[in-house]
Amino acid sequence: MPASALMNVMIGAARKAGRSLARDFGEVSQLQVSVKGPANFVSAADQRAEEIVYRELAKARQGYGFLMEEGGEIEGDDKTHRWIVDPLDGTTNFLHSIPLFSISIALEREGELVAGLIYNPVSDELYTAEKGKGAFLNDKRLRVAARRSLQDSVLTTGIPFRGRGGYERFERETAPLMREVAGLRRTGAASIDLAWTAAGRFDGYWEHDLQPWDMAAGIVLLREAGGIATDVAGGEEMLDKGSIVAANPTIHKLLLASLRKA
Repeated sequence: MPASALMNVMIGAARKAGRSLARDFGEVSQLQVSVKGPANFVSAADQRAEEIVYRELAKARQGYGFLMEEGGEIEGDDKTHRWIVDPLDGTTNFLHSIPLFSISIALEREGELVAGLIYNPVSDELYTAEKGKGAFLNDKRLRVAARRSLQDSVLTTGIPFRGRGGYERFERETAPLMREVAGLRRTGAASIDLAWTAAGRFDGYWEHDLQPWDMAAGIVLLREAGGIATDVAGGEEMLDKGSIVAANPTIHKLLLASLRKA
């Protein structure tokens, strides 16, 4: 299916920022891996990518508002539209030369997510979706996996790291699941987790303490691929509550039940 005018705008911005990130990714792999060495470089790469996305989207859709990881909220004259942007999801992966990171762009119209894009410039995997038009990886239509039991499923989640907290909750949630599922994985990038769940690579995904830009684009992808995305309480307040459970309808129900028990 040919991309719409809206999606072409999003793709153009993502690919341009992606070229910048790909160049910086090549540079960071040559730096000494230490907190002092590449951390500032990666922060600058993040900001450069966000500036490119902001400039391209603002030029193409004048007046739209923005919610961005680095730049925060920017109100536009058009109060009905807002871009939600993460220019580099998977910063720690980027820092350690692990090629699992993405640019994530979503469009919110009158409070509803209507378009999403996730782009990994290293693998050149471009995930796109618009409400009612399906989800795609490059030109291939996506569907969530069809598995119907946790025993056959590979799930993905985020693992709490230094300074984040949530360790006890993580242990409560994962202990019963580890005994029941085929495997648990962690990519280190929420957008990749959602994109891969939409593509059927993972059967389900859950995580807490996320920001809107971590998951907005992935929610559109997941839903357009036939999946269900809710917060951990089973509601629709993912962006407000910062939690998400995503899977096909059957696995979503089973995963949600397990998390509630925990």
